[in-house]
Amino acid sequence: MTRERIFLSPPHMSGNEMKYIQEAFDTNWIAPLGTNVDKFEEEVCEYVGVDHALALSSGTAGIHLALKYYGVGPGDYVFCSGLTFAGSCNPILYQYANPVFIDSEPETWNMSPIALEKAFEWAKTENKMPKAIIIVDLYGQSADYDQLLPICKKYGVPVIEDAAEALGATYKGKKCGTFGDISIFSFNGNKIITTSGGGMVVSNDEAAIKKMRFWATQSREPANHYEHKEIGYNYRISNICAGIGRGQLEVLNSRVLKKKEVHLRYVNELKDLPIQFMPINKNGDPNYWLTVMTINKGYSITPSTIIKELESNNIESRHTWKPMNMQELYKGNANFSHAHVSTGKWIFEQGICLPSGSTLSYDDQFQIIKLIKYLF
Repeated sequence: MTRERIFLSPPHMSGNEMKYIQEAFDTNWIAPLGTNVDKFEEEVCEYVGVDHALALSSGTAGIHLALKYYGVGPGDYVFCSGLTFAGSCNPILYQYANPVFIDSEPETWNMSPIALEKAFEWAKTENKMPKAIIIVDLYGQSADYDQLLPICKKYGVPVIEDAAEALGATYKGKKCGTFGDISIFSFNGNKIITTSGGGMVVSNDEAAIKKMRFWATQSREPANHYEHKEIGYNYRISNICAGIGRGQLEVLNSRVLKKKEVHLRYVNELKDLPIQFMPINKNGDPNYWLTVMTINKGYSITPSTIIKELESNNIESRHTWKPMNMQELYKGNANFSHAHVSTGKWIFEQGICLPSGSTLSYDDQFQIIKLIKYLF
């Protein structure tokens, strides 16, 4: 057993975070506003290449506000990537609307243009056209936007890009987070950079960010007392957490390089096994947030076998996301497959997320590799 636990994707502090945290304490700005919040928004805008940003308590909060901005309400429909974390689609239920799940394509594991077209044809026939579409950039890799965005534009439906896992990734030279009409990032503790907990909405639509900022601060009207005409939310990030984010953002590029190094070592060392790694989008560069592999069918070794063996050595690994259409919560919702067999279902049944932290040492990674080889 390892002396210390190897985690899947642990936080990795740069050493610069305390400078900004100390500034928050020195100025006594501990509330969900202050210089760090303002600067963090500005710095993310500059890094990604967008005009406006809103720092929030989570990426999920950002999706919620985006749905609200597009007028999603009771009885409406929203298309969403099926192979994703629940935070991508739960906000649809917050608005009492109906998720419709779109399968992945084998080429990128992201939203399938074929399945998306099927969904739109169904929606048009059934008079259930969506108010918005949530496209996820899965495991740090962009969706194929040259294929997806023209379909969305044809039907006149706005796109919310869930880039929660993909800060630092690109598609045709453009940063993830620039392809949606509104896009979101997550800074949860396991992401490539973290603010402990937090998220951000980015957009070139100034009116959208302004309205969401209003809702995120309890919809307080500009009066000299607490006046409210609309429902609001306590969704802003703290000045302390934003300070952590500023220190983390400074080392984002080096974190991407380290994650890529970890990924390539897995690929090189495990290339002779009956496995496949998540395919890399030929039009983009992922941030390699997590290295994910699938086991070829016909072998007695399963993801559960590997997870159990690694755990017995105090090493954390995970199954891939379970598609939302397979979840009990969403079993009654419409979903559209890429082909006669669901790509997302196959990935879940055969896939495993390997330890991918930017703190993962050479020796620890080779211990993981040795254990996997031993099983096969």
